[in-house]
Amino acid sequence: MKLVKEHDTLVINGEDLTLEDVREVAVDGRKIAIAAEARERMEASYALVGEILRSGEPIYGISTGFGEFSRVYLSYDQNIQLQLNLIRSHASGTGKPFDEKTVRAIMLLRLNALCVGYSGINPDIADLLVSFLNLGVTPIIPEQGSLGASGDLANLAHMSLVLVGEGRATVDGIEMDGREALARRNLIPVRLCGKDGLALINGTAVMLGVGTLAYLEAEDVFYAANGAAALSFEALHGFKGAYDRRIHELRRKQGQIEVASMMRGLLEGSDYTDSRLNDVQDAYTLRCVPQVHGASHDAMRYVREVLQSEANAVTDNPLVFSETGEVISGGNFHGQPLALAFDFLGIAVAELANISERRTERLVNPQLSGLPAFLVKNGGVQSGFMIAQYVAASLVSENKVLAHPASVDSIPSSANKEDHVSMGAFAARKVGTIVANTRRVIAIELMCAAQAIDLQERRQLGKGTRRLYELVRRTIPFLSEDRPLSGDIEMIADLIAGGYVKDALYL
Repeated sequence: MKLVKEHDTLVINGEDLTLEDVREVAVDGRKIAIAAEARERMEASYALVGEILRSGEPIYGISTGFGEFSRVYLSYDQNIQLQLNLIRSHASGTGKPFDEKTVRAIMLLRLNALCVGYSGINPDIADLLVSFLNLGVTPIIPEQGSLGASGDLANLAHMSLVLVGEGRATVDGIEMDGREALARRNLIPVRLCGKDGLALINGTAVMLGVGTLAYLEAEDVFYAANGAAALSFEALHGFKGAYDRRIHELRRKQGQIEVASMMRGLLEGSDYTDSRLNDVQDAYTLRCVPQVHGASHDAMRYVREVLQSEANAVTDNPLVFSETGEVISGGNFHGQPLALAFDFLGIAVAELANISERRTERLVNPQLSGLPAFLVKNGGVQSGFMIAQYVAASLVSENKVLAHPASVDSIPSSANKEDHVSMGAFAARKVGTIVANTRRVIAIELMCAAQAIDLQERRQLGKGTRRLYELVRRTIPFLSEDRPLSGDIEMIADLIAGGYVKDALYL
């Protein structure tokens, strides 16, 4: 795991923010600053907005209302009230609030988009967002309310309320009103004008923040899935020929080739493999790990590319081109690219759980494993891992429902002005649940695989699986008699979430 030093400030410029940067700021608390060139771009676009506002030229969201009210012309004097009313009226989100790390990711991504310099926002507002992140002021943002087009309006409005001294926020873990939160850190509320309100809420930062953290967690789950598969492969004495490099190169699928290579590396030196004398090939859940996990790997590679480009994109409307003096209305706020990617990610991760649960079933079923039923001695009196597999099956079934794509749905809004939406925020939220479910399914497989190893004559484990087995056993003991397994599942799931399983596998 990467350690972030307090003095290691991330300078953001709207051009090269990485997904790992988002995690370091959102989760690890890395401090940030705005690059000088980004500030210059923001100042230029903000100045152009001021010129247009004073000229009286009708420009959407600056001298007109919003959505269907784009036909309503507003005077210079009405602009300030317009921007504040926009934030107040749109702060209509509902549901439980996002956790702190998610809100921090949202603020960072919205800030980075503003730093590209085409949003026309007052740079002082960007400075206040920096202070929020560096000083621990976290707006309360409800999870629900975004349609994923015209930006994540309802949710981002709750973030923006705190900037003007309204709304709710937490400081040092205590919830309070926005004005008090600012005062706790000696910060002054901003005064919105020009295009400030619209620039704050008209973007994809919520779906991107939620989805980015889910994606990064999915990467840890992917590597843990490979490790669990390898340990199960040993426990069931699989045939390594299925992972032969030549087979996978003939398929020409990059993810498949890479997973096969990972499996060979994890199993190197194992005395458990190729030792079954009553068969010549394995079931698909063992034999086809490279094909199944590899397909998910390829899907995740695509999703990473989409998220990486979006992290440095301008996603509000209208856009302010200070170099030509133009303000142009478009649709970069539409979340369709993200919605499709999140739905794809959900399917890819759900499949990791699907095949993992089937390997767990092979481990606990004596007719398939040749091991004691449910991996426990004195079966009957002891139930062993019977219900652990049951739990995995329930999580897999839940994933199947959640993997239904959100992006195929659309519902018109704003008097049919906004007549096609992406549902990208919901796609991001549900993929987070799929990842959490899958993490626990993989944890259950790891527990069962370690137990299956312990029920056999001890042999030499593979180069990577040995480290994984030792990590599991340092965390939970061998199941010699029944005990509640819920805590064990959570402890192993926490190892996956913390990156410890990945680190153990790929030193």
